[in-house]
Amino acid sequence: MLKSIHTEHAPAAVGPYSQGIAAGPFVFVSGQLPINPESGVHEKEIKAATKQSIENGKAILKASGMTLEDVVKVTVFLADIKQFADMNAVYAEYFSEHKPARAAFEVANLPLGAVVEIEMIAYKG
Repeated sequence: MLKSIHTEHAPAAVGPYSQGIAAGPFVFVSGQLPINPESGVHEKEIKAATKQSIENGKAILKASGMTLEDVVKVTVFLADIKQFADMNAVYAEYFSEHKPARAAFEVANLPLGAVVEIEMIAYKG
């Protein structure tokens, strides 16, 4: 059974998709842009943007009854791969002991001119 996840503590979807979908023991968190859901501010500096994208994903996980500890896979899309080290430094603050599988790569463009977008897959066994 599939269940759509929605929280006011993450930005609303900017298209025809859900913030997240629960599918059995899995939760798939849609790619999160670095938009503060309360202020609408779109972070453009990579460290602040990475933090905001992860916080948005964390809020969606919380709405589904999960935490970052339940994340098994992360995909990071970067507008500029040269910002990988700065993104990685912030990412490591969230995933230090628990290290999910991850892919990170540069893309030609991201929605709304974002510098980073982060999606997650979580599992509650």
